[in-house]
Amino acid sequence: MPTYDYICDGCGHEFEAFESIKADPQKHCTKCETDQLRRKIGGGGAILFKGSGFYITDYRSDSYNKAAKADSAASSPPPAAAAPPASGGSSSSSSGGSGKS
Repeated sequence: MPTYDYICDGCGHEFEAFESIKADPQKHCTKCETDQLRRKIGGGGAILFKGSGFYITDYRSDSYNKAAKADSAASSPPPAAAAPPASGGSSSSSSGGSGKS
């Protein structure tokens, strides 16, 4: 059920009412006892995501996420095979460092 804002044109009293969407708008102000109450037009109860932490792609469907993952896997190159170390400090080094001068 939505919350509606009301204002009295007679006394300026403002309040919120939690009512069914099918209910007729209230007309009687309980503060000044007149029938000058009207429902204010509000911005609605939409969910607003403000800030830098929310993106339109955060809540994509599972089928979209699977297709995107398959597409990115197909377009990326295969991982390179691990190359042997260039100089591992082995005793059969070809650098000519035999220790003789």
